[in-house]
Amino acid sequence: MSDLTASIAQHYHERTKYKPETINAKSQPLDWSQQPLPFKEYKIGASIDLKPYLNDDPNALDADPKGIWWQRLSRLLLCSYGLTGKVNTPGAPHYLRSAPSAGGLYPAELYLLSRGTPLLPAGLYNYQAYTHSLRHFWESDIWTKLQTACYWHPVLENTQLALVTTAVFLRSAWRYQDRAYRRLCLDTGHLLGNIELACALTDYRPHLIGGFIDEAMQQLLYLDAAQEGAIAILPLADLLDVKQNLSLARTALPAATQHEYPSLPDGQILSYLHQATQLPLDTTTKVNWKPAAQTQRADKYNFPFCLKVSTLTAPIDWGNQLEHLEATMLRRRSTRAYSGAALSFEELIALLDFTYQPQHYIDQGLDGSPDYFDLSLVETFIAVSSVTGLEEGCYYYAPKTQELRQIRFKNFHQELHFLCLWQDLGRDAGAVLFHTADLNAAIATYGDRVYRYLHADAGHLGQRLNLAAIQLGLGVSGIAGFFDDQVNEVLGIPLDEAVLYITTLGRST
Repeated sequence: MSDLTASIAQHYHERTKYKPETINAKSQPLDWSQQPLPFKEYKIGASIDLKPYLNDDPNALDADPKGIWWQRLSRLLLCSYGLTGKVNTPGAPHYLRSAPSAGGLYPAELYLLSRGTPLLPAGLYNYQAYTHSLRHFWESDIWTKLQTACYWHPVLENTQLALVTTAVFLRSAWRYQDRAYRRLCLDTGHLLGNIELACALTDYRPHLIGGFIDEAMQQLLYLDAAQEGAIAILPLADLLDVKQNLSLARTALPAATQHEYPSLPDGQILSYLHQATQLPLDTTTKVNWKPAAQTQRADKYNFPFCLKVSTLTAPIDWGNQLEHLEATMLRRRSTRAYSGAALSFEELIALLDFTYQPQHYIDQGLDGSPDYFDLSLVETFIAVSSVTGLEEGCYYYAPKTQELRQIRFKNFHQELHFLCLWQDLGRDAGAVLFHTADLNAAIATYGDRVYRYLHADAGHLGQRLNLAAIQLGLGVSGIAGFFDDQVNEVLGIPLDEAVLYITTLGRST
């Protein structure tokens, strides 16, 4: 039986930690011929081609409201999860997407649900990134079922469209085994970050829902529960329709905390965790969707004599019509090598400003308060190796006061090389950012389901870092593989702070 002091999420986190003494023993050679396909195929349904609506010339659509509507939807899906590049390989080409994915495995699937509009009949649609099209695979009135699955979330009363992100487990587990669940949720976060910003480009406002009845969503989308599971639901409010400028609501609901579970062999803990963190099939539950009072982030590491550096700065300029943002989303790539040259302090704080201070970008047309599950649970630490104008060391980033607080004085070049599984990206980066969370406290608030929320929020923040870095001409790459406990030791942070994600920042070679 289980250790009674650990919930299933805590047990999973401990079991999937990378450790220097065991990582080689657990690694297995990959049979690339067995890699799962990164695209979902349907043998039924009608296809709606979205490519004709990618033309930016309004005259090409004759200013037709129908054409403009389709153009908005086409751009939204392309910028969120569309194909943006191709790498030729000895076998089939490898396609790159606008949202990053660990190992380029793209485990997320994106569905569009329509309540029934003059242009989009009611039913279920899968976004086919490979052909930039929608596959209408089920035609019926599904909106009431969606509302029931989401405990009658108020935003669904007045919206006509919703996106649903799912995770196809094997696409990532094929390579990363049980630890893949971390990457599945991080990749979902990348996609959520793209959807948020793509909606700003196309006059939609996504309302994030993480509290839903999992089994009901599986039935609604016709998912094989052993292969694929819903992670997030995003009703899309059309900002061009005054009636759809809607109030914000809660995004996360608590689930049970499970302390009793069987002895789980390697290879089964991922699927068990996903099942254990589901909300039960209970349509009688009444939910108060009013947003909870804002949790005040604790002033951690606020030592009286530590170095404190203000991060106040001018916002990044994304263009008059956010044209630089769209271009950046479509050309984003993960950096493969850094030169070792220093970043500037101004570049670092510009990255932090875009990522953590969205209210500074309202004048540019971006959402000043985008939805996350619960950012008060996520902390940020930065190991500074080479930033002109900033002393080397480990800093805690305090977003409320917008300052860096130095908590350790040291150059971490070699340690970062080791922590990042000997990847040169860690050694040669100018700065390495760590997202962490007090897992015990988070589970006390939301139960074991919080494991999804934490990693999705970290991925969402990581995607904003990605895009800001690309816009500034910098290199950036996320790392989900690291020696967990050793990160805490090197940075000097408590073991209670579970490391969720690492983002390396530097100058590309």
